[in-house]
Amino acid sequence: MKFTTFTAVKTLNNSQFWLLGIGAGLIAIILTLTQRTGDISHLGMSVLFYFAVASLIGEKRHNLNLESGFFPSFLGILLIALVLWQSASLTQGKLLLVFTHLAPFISAIGLALLASGLKGLKQYWQEITILFFLGVPKIVLTSVTDISPITAKFSAFLLWYSGFEVSLQQEIFIRVPPGSIKVYSGCSGVELISHLLGLAVIALLMFPLKRKKAMLVPIVAITIAFIVNGIRVALLAVIVTQQQAFDYWHEGDGSRLFGMVAVLILGLFYFLLLREGEGKNQGNLES
Repeated sequence: MKFTTFTAVKTLNNSQFWLLGIGAGLIAIILTLTQRTGDISHLGMSVLFYFAVASLIGEKRHNLNLESGFFPSFLGILLIALVLWQSASLTQGKLLLVFTHLAPFISAIGLALLASGLKGLKQYWQEITILFFLGVPKIVLTSVTDISPITAKFSAFLLWYSGFEVSLQQEIFIRVPPGSIKVYSGCSGVELISHLLGLAVIALLMFPLKRKKAMLVPIVAITIAFIVNGIRVALLAVIVTQQQAFDYWHEGDGSRLFGMVAVLILGLFYFLLLREGEGKNQGNLES
């Protein structure tokens, strides 16, 4: 009886190590490809999201049911093989950028199916949700719609309200004499919106709030991202004739600074919501 128990534990540990090795390998491959695209902001967010997933898995690793049938395991292997095949065949270009945003979600589903089958998939709903919001919303938004005209109008309004002589042409050109800028889809704020939305999801999963407050957080995250990016675009319209300053705030460290400010504002907002909830709970206990 002791031998049987020892063998079962050993087998379970072996399966955990295999799954850990496959997962780590997939993460390493995807991060390497992300670095190759030059998308530094997405690379940084990917590392943060993977840490969140690892933390959640680590908390419940002893309670996971690691049993999978033939069909779910085969399907999981197919999804993982698809990721590996695409990672080897795609070298550069827009398709590689799309792949690095979708691959984490596909890999998560494939690994979950391989580990626990269809019935056990719900054990990983938090991790799968996090990796979904890592890249899928951005790809969907950029494919379905273009919010550049909305961003241009908002930035032009900010400039007008601030006293600048500004005009909006063809919905996406902001003219502040003597220069003008075109608001491309890449500057529309979709990337920052998707990143802050993902961070909001991580916060809600790791530090839950009551339902009414939880519904408010994604809306606030999207609003913060849109406003901060609108301010950035307005700044670019003002300094467009100053090439060095424009490059710094457009593609240099300055552009990442705006992202950091947006994250800090969202973090402060969420912290206040948590403190408010803790204060109410403490008051109920004392009464």
